[in-house]
Amino acid sequence: MVGGGAGEPLRRAWGYHPECPGCRVDRRKEEREGIPYTELSLVWLVTVSSTLPIQSLFPFLYFMIRGLHIAKQEEDIGFYAGFVGASYMFGRALSSVIWGIVADKYGRKPIIIITLISIIIFNTLFGLSSSYWMALTSRGLLGLMCGILGPIKAYATEVCQKEHGHLGLSLVSSSRGIGLIVGPAIGGYLAQPADKYPSIFSEKSIFGRFPYFLPCLCISLLAIVALLASFWLPETLHKHTQDMVLEDSISVEEGLSGPTAEENSAGCLNLFTNWPLMSAIIAYCIFSLQDVAYAEVFSLWAVSDRKYGGLSFSSQDVGSVLAFSGLFLLVFQILVYPSVAKSVEPITLVRIVAVTTITVFNILMNDAVAQDVRASANGVAVTLMSIFKAIAPAIAGAIFAWAQRRQTASFLPGDHLVFFMLNVFTVIGLVSTFRPFYARRSTKHDPITT
Repeated sequence: MVGGGAGEPLRRAWGYHPECPGCRVDRRKEEREGIPYTELSLVWLVTVSSTLPIQSLFPFLYFMIRGLHIAKQEEDIGFYAGFVGASYMFGRALSSVIWGIVADKYGRKPIIIITLISIIIFNTLFGLSSSYWMALTSRGLLGLMCGILGPIKAYATEVCQKEHGHLGLSLVSSSRGIGLIVGPAIGGYLAQPADKYPSIFSEKSIFGRFPYFLPCLCISLLAIVALLASFWLPETLHKHTQDMVLEDSISVEEGLSGPTAEENSAGCLNLFTNWPLMSAIIAYCIFSLQDVAYAEVFSLWAVSDRKYGGLSFSSQDVGSVLAFSGLFLLVFQILVYPSVAKSVEPITLVRIVAVTTITVFNILMNDAVAQDVRASANGVAVTLMSIFKAIAPAIAGAIFAWAQRRQTASFLPGDHLVFFMLNVFTVIGLVSTFRPFYARRSTKHDPITT
């Protein structure tokens, strides 16, 4: 064990490097007690801006695919929509680990800036898509360049004092909840504006010729605001190698990480042998698959014709329903979760209320590693999660298209089959939170627990 016991004396022991941005942030945290409201507000804005494009397309995706004339029959729309929905996550799966490694080497802030620039460019191009392949490509490139999710989770814990770290992660989760509210609402209410608001938007205007440009433009404008604001974010990564072993010892002493300094020296590859980390990631991926598959299936089912078992909703109706669901999630995260989490184990909350999964697994994953590999660990998590989220809409869209052709089947006719499959994955996710699939190590000396 190193030195005195409390974190503050140990931090003074390994020294202050005035040229290091991480040291400057640490000193600021020591000198300024309380919650860093300015930094967390900027984190909130950046996270919302990066979340909006993910689900904003679901209310109008069915109509967009139909308008691009790629599907030969109406029943095939879901099949093609699934690949557009999957392309973002497929691109993110290819690059998340790389972005995490870059963030651990060069800093969190450059990744935040690159992500916001990519949203401004590729999300706008998606709204201007004139062909199916343009829509597919622009969404894929958007996902490929969106490396923010892992680094922003690491950043949210590093910019706060230790006792406020969970608040930072909860803020990331709640801001993503905001994205789940505002994104579908923007997509639902602002798509096809020339049809919905003919007194404001002409059929001959750019918004009439490109009926899905307006919601994408609004999201890109918010990303511009977030980009300008992000320049005020301080970098939190320690950019010096001296005494880093002692820093890892501090992390262990404070209970921030389970692995030892020797384990961390193995680098990014050693993350895959960290079972407390990987078990949390696996459960997180399963719940993520179910979540995205449900959002895709519900949107396709709600707007499809009643003769195929749908509800014949408009994009505005779908946006309203998804926004209301996101609002419930946000209210729970802000008003209910903080008080309940004080007396209930995080993993128990997941078993009881599935809407806590994002916050809980973010906490468990960050607690499982030290700072110098935290963004890489989140990058691994985002990569695996993105693979599952890429598979989800593609498979869900294909099953949905097949289900619409079997309306008279004797077993699970029509869309009953799709919703049954969603419930199966929910049960699998629940099972993955129990031993032997799930394990957690609280501190260096604690045994692995469930």
